[in-house]
Amino acid sequence: MKHNVSRAQLLSGDLEGESVPFRPPWALTEVDFVDRCNGCGDCISACPDGLIVAGRGRLPQMEFVRGGCDFCAACVDVCKVGALVPGEASIVSPWRIKATIQPACLSLNAIICRSCGEVCDERAIRFKLATGGVAIPLLDSGLCSGCGACFAVCPIQAVTLSSTNESRNQAA
Repeated sequence: MKHNVSRAQLLSGDLEGESVPFRPPWALTEVDFVDRCNGCGDCISACPDGLIVAGRGRLPQMEFVRGGCDFCAACVDVCKVGALVPGEASIVSPWRIKATIQPACLSLNAIICRSCGEVCDERAIRFKLATGGVAIPLLDSGLCSGCGACFAVCPIQAVTLSSTNESRNQAA
């Protein structure tokens, strides 16, 4: 088996390619992104919501604590090196980040909170009334765009985001 990891992952000991930061929307696959991006910071400046920050090696990564991405494509418009390009075959458009609701969720523990559902423009998070008046959150991963709005608004960080981007293990 051949593992497709970047130099940074190799040097940090992440030989399986599991610790990949969330890159801006329409980023190339991690290895190609790291090779192509020059860390100029134009996408960081262009993000109207301040969600793109400089990460390791000055490479841009998403920081969802401030809010959710509305996929305005301002970052794509300023990327001169082609690390962010919608429509390419090697691109996940815009990405494959999905939310997950953890057992610590206030609603799952009979405490009224519907913050994540209220900010979900895709209506991927809905609540079903259960016995005893408890509202159970239901997340439709097919509708989830991975924008991160639910992550940002959760008062106890019971919403997590995970990447289902390119498979790291490829046949030799």
